Amino acid sequence: MDTVNKYKAIVRELVESIAAISPSTAEVETQKILDDENGHYLLFSVGWEKTRWVYATFVHIDVKPNGRVWLQHDGTDLKIADMMVEKGIPRNNIVIGFQAPHARALMEEYAVE
Repeated sequence: MDTVNKYKAIVRELVESIAAISPSTAEVETQKILDDENGHYLLFSVGWEKTRWVYATFVHIDVKPNGRVWLQHDGTDLKIADMMVEKGIPRNNIVIGFQAPHARALMEEYAVE
């Protein structure tokens, strides 16, 4: 299996496992988007919580064709970047996308872009 497909499989499994511990309720549904073809993986909540509309992404990861894995958003307390490393994606292939480029440059072990 080539690197990009290996990373997509790891990210898919990771997002599936986070979705399993983020159950839907009667009012708010946890939805997942698992787009292996384009490398986009999202978890979000949608629905009504009493009188408040909920539409919030809490995980967004992209696997790029160049083999970089962009953690676009981690709205959990799970430390998703560390989880990706534990599953076999090297830190130097992970971009912490929600950090500004100048801040990413200070994260020695992670990729800047």
